[in-house]
Amino acid sequence: MAHDLALNLALTLSLNWWVLLLRGVAAILFGVLALTMPGISLASLVLLFGAYCLADGLMAAWTAIWHRRQKENGWLLLMGGMLGIAVGLVTIFQPVVTTLALLFYIAIWAVATGVVQVLTAIRLRQEIQNEWALVLAGIASLALGVLLMARPGAGALALLWLIASYAVVFGLLLVALALQVRGAARRIEARLV
Repeated sequence: MAHDLALNLALTLSLNWWVLLLRGVAAILFGVLALTMPGISLASLVLLFGAYCLADGLMAAWTAIWHRRQKENGWLLLMGGMLGIAVGLVTIFQPVVTTLALLFYIAIWAVATGVVQVLTAIRLRQEIQNEWALVLAGIASLALGVLLMARPGAGALALLWLIASYAVVFGLLLVALALQVRGAARRIEARLV
């Protein structure tokens, strides 16, 4: 039964590989914009981060809802998506949030996203090859969250570079995963029959 649920999750990811690709490209764009605009104001960073979290959360939730058959595994994607939406909305509608509050929003989001990604990769390890990209993306998220919680007094520019670097690495890993699962749908469907 758990094997079939993992196969269904793998099938959902492979059929929606393009959503993973979009999430990865959005993360890369966010990172590149933040890296190439070091003089960006904190208010701009807040809005840019909020827009990214909202878009990423909507795409993750859409993927979970689109393929409702695997109720036991879909909640991981849906939970991560809903958290991204919530953090995005809070960030966008509270643009005067302090650097410290923004830091903890990002840290909590990164830790939760990392946990969801590692749990998803563990469930998929027997169904797709090279699930390492999702594991590494999860570890990168966890590392960012823990680092931000450990050093809350970091300056805005250091925070910007850290977040931007993370976003580029995370985006590249999601793009790699999207390309890996893109062609797996037929193979997985054959195993379900």
